Amino acid sequence: MSDRYMIISADCHGGGAILDYRPYLPSKWHAAFDEWESSYEIPYEDMKGPDGERNWNSDRRLKELEADGIVAEVIFPNTVPPFFPKVSLADQPPAMSAGDVEARWAGLQAHNRWLADFCNDAPGRRAGIAQIMLHDIDAAVAEIMWAKENGLTGGVLLPGAPPGSGLPPLFDPSYYEPLWAICADLDMPVNHHSGSAAPNTGDQPEDQVILILEVTWWAHRAFTHLVVSGAFERHPNLHLVLTEQGTAWIPEELMRLDYFFDRFRNATGSQEVEWGLPVVERMSLKPSEYFARQVSVGSSFIRPDEVKIRHAVGIDKIMWGSDYPHKEGSMPFTLEALRASFAGIDHGEVQTMLADNAAAVYGFDLDALRPLGEQIGPLKAEVDVPLAPQSLPPEAESCPALVGFSKR
Repeated sequence: MSDRYMIISADCHGGGAILDYRPYLPSKWHAAFDEWESSYEIPYEDMKGPDGERNWNSDRRLKELEADGIVAEVIFPNTVPPFFPKVSLADQPPAMSAGDVEARWAGLQAHNRWLADFCNDAPGRRAGIAQIMLHDIDAAVAEIMWAKENGLTGGVLLPGAPPGSGLPPLFDPSYYEPLWAICADLDMPVNHHSGSAAPNTGDQPEDQVILILEVTWWAHRAFTHLVVSGAFERHPNLHLVLTEQGTAWIPEELMRLDYFFDRFRNATGSQEVEWGLPVVERMSLKPSEYFARQVSVGSSFIRPDEVKIRHAVGIDKIMWGSDYPHKEGSMPFTLEALRASFAGIDHGEVQTMLADNAAAVYGFDLDALRPLGEQIGPLKAEVDVPLAPQSLPPEAESCPALVGFSKR
């Protein structure tokens, strides 16, 4: 038994610098790209300056993750793909024309091809997540097949389809069926990250506050929508990952859904049965049972109070993530974040949440990663030292796992 933990971050972010994407675009887009790039300004401060390269500098990224004790990572998007008005992880303003939609699709495909090469720079240590759009399901299916063939083992990022997007809701039982079928057939996880389902908002302070308060609620709906659509019933191998949405909401939400689905089936004479029975009679399991069979949780910088309810969520569901290189990520206080959350917790349970679950979902080879883990992983004895309040500088509280541990 090792005296060190092996760590896989199930929530990191990356992407190419703007000019890095040009070689991955078909030549017919080069002139349009040059015009777009010449006037484009990066809208996010943390992607500017010397630290912006954390997204695409492979050597620097490996060094910083290793210094954090992390042997491998799952990479969600972060930078702005060609022709997009902002990062593609968030819901976009509506396309202005069919040509705008076509250009954005070319930009996402360029990102996917860049990401495949970026992952190949560190074989076995990066699971890249392919991006798709939902305007053309046949094109999305073809891109998922390309991603599988080209080693993007992170699966696919499921965009949101919020009101106002012009897309059918995710619970549409027919529109998205080819998407669920191909992901199940190819064993490609469907990832739904916080931020990717909220409607486009304004830029006033009040807009931003409401976004922060509601953004995870919008993301949670993906699970409910896939249950209602029957996708989990039709495709038992379909695997959904809900990332950076916390875990505390899960036990109560599953109880709530089970309650209503029971009412849909059994509340004789009620409106619930009249509306719900045609849907639930096609299902053989309760929502909580679909969750247990087919869902994992990317629990970024898991908070100490969430660890207390880990058994209610499911030890086999939780995948720790550092959120590198975001401001709220745990670096450079990752060891402290681990101590805050996992001190005194059963070592086997902690190892399951730190790496084993992510390896199972994303196909990492733990045996191949173990020699590096034995060099850089944090000592279990170190993690077991409780983190005392008032032991960290105030800037550590940018990571949610460390709230309350600063000198304030």
